[in-house]
Amino acid sequence: MAQSASNMAPINVRINPLGGAVVICIVLVLFFYVFGLPDFFTHAEERVSMKELLSASVVLARRGGDRVKEIRRADTLHEKVKGETKEGAKELVSHGDMESHNAIFYGLAKAFPGLYVVSEEHEKTPLDFSKIPDIDLHLPEVEAQVLSDQSIPKSEITVWIDPLDATQEYTEMKDKDGSDMLHYVTTMVCVAVNGQPTIGVIHNPFVNNDKGETTWAWVGYGHSDNLKKEKTKRSETDPHRVIVSRSHQGSVTDTVKSSLGKVDVTLAGGAGYKTLEVIKGNQDAYVHTTLIKKWDICAGNAILSSLDGKMTTLDGKHIDYRSGDQPKNEGGLLATTYNHDTYLEKLSHLKNKS
Repeated sequence: MAQSASNMAPINVRINPLGGAVVICIVLVLFFYVFGLPDFFTHAEERVSMKELLSASVVLARRGGDRVKEIRRADTLHEKVKGETKEGAKELVSHGDMESHNAIFYGLAKAFPGLYVVSEEHEKTPLDFSKIPDIDLHLPEVEAQVLSDQSIPKSEITVWIDPLDATQEYTEMKDKDGSDMLHYVTTMVCVAVNGQPTIGVIHNPFVNNDKGETTWAWVGYGHSDNLKKEKTKRSETDPHRVIVSRSHQGSVTDTVKSSLGKVDVTLAGGAGYKTLEVIKGNQDAYVHTTLIKKWDICAGNAILSSLDGKMTTLDGKHIDYRSGDQPKNEGGLLATTYNHDTYLEKLSHLKNKS
């Protein structure tokens, strides 16, 4: 006679902990094999070696400068007007601008895919990366001067490039008095981290009998061996030496003279050139009262900062280089290596004219 269910002994099932863990692992492996790893495993943010980015910036500023020089010397500029400043001065773009842009912009894009790069110029037709030469990311001169590195999340980096600063002087070549103006021309690359100018490269392609000269710096890490902070040569009785734009003067010349008293004003082209003149000790201050674009000033700002100099708006605010959607600096500009606060105080009324 069959036993009733109520008289059957209970069955106890015991799972071996080790066996259970093995089963769970097998299930997880199969799951990940079929569906892939979750985003938080596979999308850890890519980081960039700042030392490699510095080397690339130096190489590409020179590469852009070579194209600028070749086109100017071959007289194949094909310049055209792309707009006007608020003061009515023509803004030109030339074949040199575009070729330098292609060299620098796409050189960075190939070496550092996905890096946020803001350029003054824009090429509608992307280049074939296979035709872009590779870059030496371990440039000997950088390796010699910079002994350590820093790895930065790619999302914190904004690169500003000016493929050809001083286009007007580049196209005109000679001033009204017949003097050469090509020494004003520079190509520039700047790396900003969280909006702060951190690496600056300014290349002058036409100096030293067209051999060129490159000035670079990484704030807190090192700089090119041709860069040093010159002691000011000005005594209290000497005139203030102020450099301003020859093509975007606004009313700056007269107002600087009225503000500083005894002053020697130098007119020059190119924001990069003017900043370097301050760094070299040839000028006490670079003053600009009208709108200026951030690709014009970022590299010089970084180099100044590496030498404890300052570049601010005319009301003393630091310039944020985080967003390429905000390329305009409308607060005027003051760049100095010494006595920045004193010049700000004397020139404070100029901020209302910018």
